[in-house]
Order: sequence, then structure tokens, then C-alpha cells
Amino acid sequence: MDEKRVEGIYQDILQIPALQGHYGNTTNEEVVELVFKKIMKKIDSTDPFYEEKLKQNRMILEIYPGLKQSVNAAPNPLYEAVKLAIIGNSIDLMITDKSVDTLELIQERMEYDLPEETFKEFVGKLNSTRRLLYIGDNAGEIVFDRLLIETIREGQDVVVFFVVRSVPILNDATLKEAQYVGMDKVATVIENGIDSPLPGTFLNRCSSEVRELVEGADLIISKGGGNFDTLDEERKRLDMNITFMFLSKCYPYKQHFGVELSNPIMANFFERKGDRIKNEG
Repeated sequence: MDEKRVEGIYQDILQIPALQGHYGNTTNEEVVELVFKKIMKKIDSTDPFYEEKLKQNRMILEIYPGLKQSVNAAPNPLYEAVKLAIIGNSIDLMITDKSVDTLELIQERMEYDLPEETFKEFVGKLNSTRRLLYIGDNAGEIVFDRLLIETIREGQDVVVFFVVRSVPILNDATLKEAQYVGMDKVATVIENGIDSPLPGTFLNRCSSEVRELVEGADLIISKGGGNFDTLDEERKRLDMNITFMFLSKCYPYKQHFGVELSNPIMANFFERKGDRIKNEG
């Protein structure tokens, strides 16, 4: 776009109340949704990051065989697969420095350990899970999610549902990206039903099918900060057995979880005998 059109879009975006200091209870994801809707009105594309998503999926699919071999050879394959799934959250258009090699970044972050007690509790819950609902995040990252789901299914009999965005937003995975990486071969892939470019998950805006799956799931795995920001509001009022997996990408996460920047975050919120069990790190 020429500079004049870009300036016009900026001026339009700056009219959003949340960017003027109003509506303090608005989530980051709702602001991004409003920004993106304004941009979409000005450009001739319903999925402007499609090529970037395709590139990200291809990049990780190329190394998938090696990742699979690494997981299978690990002393604890599930631990390795969970860590890879969390580190895969590095693939994010909102924060990625183009000068940084994504694969090198992933390899570097694999040196970080997961919180021992949190992982142990997750395994305990997973072992009794027969219906798993997995809420995905970014393209590229979903290849790691597929690897984790495969590892889980190799160890037990579990039905898995994988949720993607219905409407493209940034590099978040849609049905098209999920099918491209073969997610439909290891899980039932469904769209969230939200008819707007929201980079998160508000259950009251999801389809009735997704809400029913949430209610019937023994365990929910939620990937990414956008899903955490929105679903954390939901889990406070619903009896959800949920594990959040993502990276500590910003100072609010660092402060909230006590986890240094770029380190993995794994947080369990489980219901057990009427008491809420919280374990995070």
C-alpha cells in the first residue's frame, strides 16, 4: 500500500476505544480482532498471511521425520513430545524476529526443562483420559501438535478432537492448514465456529458442537497465549480439566507465572473430588 492508505488505516485503528484507554476489561485478542477487521476492509484478501502459513508448515514438515525419530528415541517420549509442542509456540507472526532462524530458536529452547510436578500431574490426568480436546494455535506449530497427539495415541486408547479457527487471523491455523499437515489423520479436526478473526477462544462464541466437546472432554489441552488469555476467563466459571501450554513471550506472563521470558509454560487446572487443583510453572 502507499503511505497515504496506510496512514488512513492507522487513523481508523486508533479510534478503537481500547486503544484510547477505554474498556479496560477488553482482552488483547478482542483488540487484535477489531484491528484485523478494519484492515480486512481495506485490502483485497480474506487470508493475507496464507503464504506465510504455508511456508511455516512446509518448514516444520521437512524436519518432522527427524523430530519423530528424536521423540521415539527419547528416554521419555511423552516428555519430549510435550516439550516440542510447547517450544513450537515460537512460530508466531506477532513476535518473531525475521532475523532469527526459527529452527535454531527451537533447538535452543529445547534445553529448557518442564516443571517436574506439573508434568507428572498432567501425565496422571492424561492416563485416565478417553476423550481429549486439543485447541490449536499457529501454523507450523501444529506439526508439533500432531507429533504430540501421535505420541499420546501410541501409549493409550484415546479419542482426540483438534480445534482450529473458522476465520483466518494472522498465522493461526485453520482447517486448511490442519489438513495440509495431516492432522486429520490423527484427530477429528473441527472449526471453532467463531465467525470473526479472533486469535483466541471464547466458548460463548464457539459453535454448539465445540461447547459440547468441552463439556464432554476428560482433558483439554490449550495451546498458545491467545487461547490462554481467553480460556483462562472461561475456566474460572466452568468445571474444565485444562492444561495450558505456551511460551513466556511477554512480561505479564513472566510476572503471572514466575517464568523467565522465552521459557516454556505448562499450567494445569484440574477438578478432583470437588477441589480445584492448580499446578503451573
